[in-house]
Amino acid sequence: MSKFGELIETQIPVLLDFYADYDGASKEMHPVLRDVAAALGDKARVIKIDVEKNKELADALRVKGLPTLMIYKNGEMKWRQSGEQDAKTLIGLVNEYV
Repeated sequence: MSKFGELIETQIPVLLDFYADYDGASKEMHPVLRDVAAALGDKARVIKIDVEKNKELADALRVKGLPTLMIYKNGEMKWRQSGEQDAKTLIGLVNEYV
């Protein structure tokens, strides 16, 4: 989990997507997150985290529903929500912390 600390301790916002390959809603978010990453460019990072491969981290953050999206900046969680979101909403949310 020390690697996770390095990911979120940045000056730019980090949008985390906790997903699982077996989850339909998670799969539907893949193209949305690609669009978000493309629109934000260098202003933010979009990181996908597979809950199956990172069970300890998902448990520590109490990830229950999939997908679960979080925005971190300077190591602090700024926003969190489970369920699908559209690209425009996510871009707007991340831009609040740029």
